[in-house]
Amino acid sequence: MTEKRDPMIPDGDVNPIDTDYKIGQDNILVNVGPFGLDIHNRVFAISAIAVIAFVALTLMFQTQVEPMFSSMRGWLTSNLDWFFIGAGNIFVLVCIGLAISPLGKVRLGGTEAKPDYTYTGWFSMLFAAGMGIGLMFFGVSEPLSHFGSSLGGTAMENGVRTDWAPLGAAAGDPAGASRLAMAATIYHWGLHPWAIYAILALGLALFSFNKGLPLTIRSVFYPLLGERVWGWPGHVIDILAVLATLFGLATSLGFGASQAAAGLNYLFDIPLGNTTQIVLVVGITAIALVSVLAGLDAGVKRLSEINMVLAVLLLAFVILVGPTLAIMTGFVDNLGAYLEYLPALANPINREDVNFSQGWTAFYWAWWISWSPFVGMFIARVSRGRTVREFIISVLLVPSLACVLWMTVFGGTAISQLVKDGYEAAANADLPLQLFYMLDVLPLAQITSFLAIILVVVFFVTSSDSGSLVIDVIAAGGKVDAPTPQRVFWCTFEGLVAVALILGGGLVALQAMAVSTGFPFTIVLLVATISVIKGLASEPRAS
Repeated sequence: MTEKRDPMIPDGDVNPIDTDYKIGQDNILVNVGPFGLDIHNRVFAISAIAVIAFVALTLMFQTQVEPMFSSMRGWLTSNLDWFFIGAGNIFVLVCIGLAISPLGKVRLGGTEAKPDYTYTGWFSMLFAAGMGIGLMFFGVSEPLSHFGSSLGGTAMENGVRTDWAPLGAAAGDPAGASRLAMAATIYHWGLHPWAIYAILALGLALFSFNKGLPLTIRSVFYPLLGERVWGWPGHVIDILAVLATLFGLATSLGFGASQAAAGLNYLFDIPLGNTTQIVLVVGITAIALVSVLAGLDAGVKRLSEINMVLAVLLLAFVILVGPTLAIMTGFVDNLGAYLEYLPALANPINREDVNFSQGWTAFYWAWWISWSPFVGMFIARVSRGRTVREFIISVLLVPSLACVLWMTVFGGTAISQLVKDGYEAAANADLPLQLFYMLDVLPLAQITSFLAIILVVVFFVTSSDSGSLVIDVIAAGGKVDAPTPQRVFWCTFEGLVAVALILGGGLVALQAMAVSTGFPFTIVLLVATISVIKGLASEPRAS
C-alpha cells in the first residue's frame, strides 16, 4: 500500500463543488466521562430512535409481529417484482454505458491519483464485504432448489413446491435442468447485484474524492438538490440509508447464524433453535466489536484477506476431490447458459414464473439494494485512484466471475452427486444444512465442514465490522474518523436487530425487513444514477 494521505485532498485536476458546508458542521459533540460522541444531530437521533423502538417492539410482541412480517414480504414481492427487476436492469445498462463512454476516463481522486490498495487487497475486500455470507448459505441450496424445480416441472419458494418453474420446466431432462438452474442462480449473483453496488460506490467516491463533499449518501444528490442536500431532503436520504443498511446487514447476519447453528448441530449435536442462533449472533458481534476497534486497515482488511485465503482453500479442495472435469467444463457452460437465459430472466413484465421472479428475484434485488449503502461506501473508501472504466470493469466482472466459479463448484458438485451418484441427502435437507451434506460425501468431511463454519463466522464478523463503520460515517455527517463509541453502538445494534428478527419470525422476518427497506432505497438509487452521470460529465479526464 502507498504512503498514507488525506483521501479528501485530490491529486491532480478535479472540478470541485463550491459549497460553504463543512463536514460535521451540524454535529453535536458530547463527552460522557472518557467517551466522546460526534454525531449528526438529526440523522443519528432519528435513526437510533427508530432502531431502538423496532428492537423493543419486536421483542415485546413476538407472536403478533410474525404474521405481519410474512404478509409484508408477500405483498411487496408480489406487487413490486416488476419494479425491482426493472431497476436492476437500469443499473446494469448505466454501468455498461459509463464504462464504454468517454466518462470512463475520469479518475477517482483526481487525474494524478494513485490507488491506495493493491489489486489483491482491493479484490479481497470487494469479495468479502459484498456477499460472503450469502455465498456460503446459497452456494449449494439455490442451485439444488432450482434444479429440483425445473427437473420436476414445478417451482420452489423457500422449499415449498408451487406451480411454476423459472422460465418453464425442463421436466425429466437432468442436463437441461442443470443448465437452467445454474443460469438462474448466476443471474442472482452476477452482473446485476454488482451493478447496484457499483452505481452508489461510484457516486460516493466521485463526490467525496473529486468534488470535496462529505463521504455520505446525500452528497451524491448535490447536482440535483444543490444546497438543499444539507437540509431535510439530505437528512431523509441519509436516514433511509442507515435503516436500509442496518436491516440488510441483519438479514445477512440471520442467514449466517442459521447456517452456523446448523453446522454446529451437524458436527457436534449442539441443539438447533433460536437460542443457539442468538448465542452465535451475540458471540460473533462481540468479535466484530474487537475488529471495529482495530479500524479499517488492521481490522476489516486483515479479516477480508484471511477470509479470502480460507475460501480459496475450501474452493480448491472441492474442485480437486469433487467432479473436477465436470466443474471445469461447467464453468464455461454455466456462463453460456447465463448469457443465453439472461434476457428472459431479466424480463420485468408478463412473467408466468411468478414464484421465481417474486419469491427469489424480487427478494434478492431488494436485499442487494438494502446492502448498497454499506457495500457502496465500503467500495468507495478503498477505490480511490481507479479510473471509472477500471472501477466498473473490476467491480462488475471480477466478483461476478468469482461468484460464477463458486456456484459452479459448490452447486455443480451437489447436482452431480444427485444426478450421477443418486445421493439425495443434500437435496432433501433444510437449506442451512445442504452445504454440510454436500461436503459429507467428500474426503475429510469433518475438517471441511468445520472450515465452512469458520468461514461463515469470519464473513459474519467482516460484514458486521465494515457495516458498522459505514453506518457510523453516515450518522456522523460524513466524518470518517468519528469517535469509536459510535461504531460500537451501531455494531451492537446490528446484532440486536438480528436477534429481534430471529425471535420475531426467523428468515421470513429477516427477508421482510430487507424488502421493506430496500423498496424506498431503490427509488433513491434510481435518482442517484442521474446525479452520478451529471457529476462525471463535469470532471476532467485522465490521459
